[in-house]
Amino acid sequence: MKKRIGSYPRVRVEGGGRAVVSQAGGVLLVETARKTGLDQAISAALAPWRKRRAVHDPGKILLDVALAVALGGDCLADVGILRAEPAVFGPVASDPTVSRLVDALASAGPKALAAIRTTRAHVREHVWKLAGQAAPDAGGQVIVDIDGVLVLAHSEKQDAAATWKKTFGHHPLMAFVDHGRGGSGEPVAGLLRPGNAGSNTAVDHITTAQLALAQLPKKYRRGRQTLIRTDSGGGTHEFVAWLTQRGRWLSYSVGMTITEQIHHAVLKVPASAWTAATEPDGEIRDGAWVAELDGDCLKGWPKGMRLIVRKERPHPGAQLRFMDADGLRLTCFATNTTGQIAELELRHRQRARAEDRIRAARATGLRNLPLRDTAQNQIWLEIVQIALDLLAWMPMLALTGRARLWEPRRLRIRLFSAAAQLVTTARRRHLKFATHWPWTDVITDAIKRLQALPNPG
Repeated sequence: MKKRIGSYPRVRVEGGGRAVVSQAGGVLLVETARKTGLDQAISAALAPWRKRRAVHDPGKILLDVALAVALGGDCLADVGILRAEPAVFGPVASDPTVSRLVDALASAGPKALAAIRTTRAHVREHVWKLAGQAAPDAGGQVIVDIDGVLVLAHSEKQDAAATWKKTFGHHPLMAFVDHGRGGSGEPVAGLLRPGNAGSNTAVDHITTAQLALAQLPKKYRRGRQTLIRTDSGGGTHEFVAWLTQRGRWLSYSVGMTITEQIHHAVLKVPASAWTAATEPDGEIRDGAWVAELDGDCLKGWPKGMRLIVRKERPHPGAQLRFMDADGLRLTCFATNTTGQIAELELRHRQRARAEDRIRAARATGLRNLPLRDTAQNQIWLEIVQIALDLLAWMPMLALTGRARLWEPRRLRIRLFSAAAQLVTTARRRHLKFATHWPWTDVITDAIKRLQALPNPG
């Protein structure tokens, strides 16, 4: 009888290995930054903050931190994972140098933020052109989702406060461009706010929308081809009026709170006026119906506004609210676009994809804010958005099929964490990924697609 030695093979462990690169799959992000021109653009934008005789370029430093965050880091010191692999990531600044740059950018305030944001907008337009039919505007419309994120704080940080969920931290307002069912999404705005900031503060929604529109190509910064979607936090008179202001003419689909007036209007809707809700595949959504309200409910709102309500059987265990009716959960939203109400309701329900984007942001540096001052954490929020940009652009340009839908955690486990052997031949360095790694083909095929793209001008 053989003696068992355990469930896993026993191996000897020692140091001294050579020509092995960890996090070698991160070359996908490096190549994305190179082919999109992000590295050169951000270097030029942050040139004013480069000191005389400085060894490290400020743009490279900031991009290195963003790469570290994209690989799973959650603080400035995590840039050390790049510093350990100079063959892939080049020379990386020391931790004190990184901290000094963040302090300098935070001290510059709006000037530094404007430089970073303008650069991202220019690169984004170029990326969408490279993506072609895979770009989020391929159908002639851009959808921007605005939603709040609660970021907990476990120590004293500037502007940290009690939140509406009885936690402690910050309440930034984020905006994401929706890539549709075939993709993920990318961040276009991040407004850092105290933890006690309101969910329906119209001024904050307007500011976030302005930041988001500035990130889009110019033809989408006004006009009906741009749709702004929000939950009920955006259903305020001031925000809707701003969206439809003369010269702006944006489309909107905003959640509305079920008021007593809306509740009474729903009770008066005849049974024949309710239409079955639909699923994305065109099938009828079981136990859900939609109807359009009019009359007094629209008084005081901008012309052309439509109010659509959905009633649905609650999920098992769900608690009904006071404003629900006949044992059915009521939800409502407003829009100024034409079309069948079932299609419009489905489009608004797909705003739930913003929750996926928020989950990805939490897994990419937004689990907490690592710095103390608000100005520093606003720079960190920009770094997080650059990391999320790379995590959205790389799949859009280089991945196909189901792989394009992978969220950051899966990208890290399957692609970025893959190790490789570094081989130098004829003065050229080659990364050789393990043949037995199940996703080696995904990595190599993605690299080929990126390298086939034209170099930035």
